[in-house]
Amino acid sequence: MKKVAVQLPAVANEASVSTRYSLEMEALEGVAQIVEVDGSSTTAFLAGARDADALITSWGIKIDEEIINGLEQCVVIGVGSVGVDMVDVDAATRAGIVVTNVPDVFIEEVADHTMMLLLGCARRIRIMDKMVREGQWYQGRPVLNEIPRLWGQTLGLISFGNVATAVARRAKAFGMHVIATDPYVTELKMTAEGVEPVSMAELLERSDYLSVHPGLNRETRGMLSDEQFSKMKNTAAVINCGRGPVIDEAALIRALQAGEIAAAGLDVLEQEPPAPDNPLLTMDNVILTPHAASATTRMRPETRRRTGREVALALQGKWPLSCVNPDVLPRVSLERWQPYPMTRGPNR
Repeated sequence: MKKVAVQLPAVANEASVSTRYSLEMEALEGVAQIVEVDGSSTTAFLAGARDADALITSWGIKIDEEIINGLEQCVVIGVGSVGVDMVDVDAATRAGIVVTNVPDVFIEEVADHTMMLLLGCARRIRIMDKMVREGQWYQGRPVLNEIPRLWGQTLGLISFGNVATAVARRAKAFGMHVIATDPYVTELKMTAEGVEPVSMAELLERSDYLSVHPGLNRETRGMLSDEQFSKMKNTAAVINCGRGPVIDEAALIRALQAGEIAAAGLDVLEQEPPAPDNPLLTMDNVILTPHAASATTRMRPETRRRTGREVALALQGKWPLSCVNPDVLPRVSLERWQPYPMTRGPNR
């Protein structure tokens, strides 16, 4: 029987491991057993996970190079989220370990949340709510009289993956013109969605609303900073339901305070939860939610099921559906079982 290591929960639970991980075990039953290990330190984690055939993670201890190098027979690390920044993917690739994620489970939820923050910024919902509560009933209309209607405004998308695609479809229903930049996506994918491909510089200059969607890595960390905000319209709003550190938060605060941009809607921050003295907490033109964009009744159960299925596939010697480091696959003894796509000819 294979061994799958998971981090010991921070909150004690008297239910058995098989009960608490019943969703993952729907796929892993007969393939592996789940064992909880202490994640309070690297040494403690390795003491319990060194001989594991797989890891499942989505929170807690970072699966860094030291941990990865200490794993003796791990085949796969299953990450229960879209982002995989809690795992050193490069180190896993060097070690010949497959890393999987769940890139398509809660796309619609995050897209809904993104549009909620966009609409909230557009209609200055925090200011409107505050005015009602403070008896300023007649002050709301003058504020909104200065803001263009959403129809005809331009939404810029940084990255055009699954969530951004879903956001684009929603935004077009509101009459917005959508532009996007992504060096890793073909123009044909964008134009098929009625989205105009543009450069990063053009996106910053043209966007009335800018929504940030890339994963967090060396290339994207702090990619929106002072220089980028200075190029944006001073009426623009920034939305982020992706990863907090993609935006240089100090630079965002400076841009909001200086009027370089008009508003922000943020589900994610550099530090979560934020420090009590974070200036964003007191800004009337900033809407904050607690990294909850993906949360619905379906999200967590289906994420856990999908993670279990991915790990089960790898432990049974098959390619997973969503390998985030595909360059490792030719070097491991896993079988490709999916059919080859037939959407293009042999033009190579």
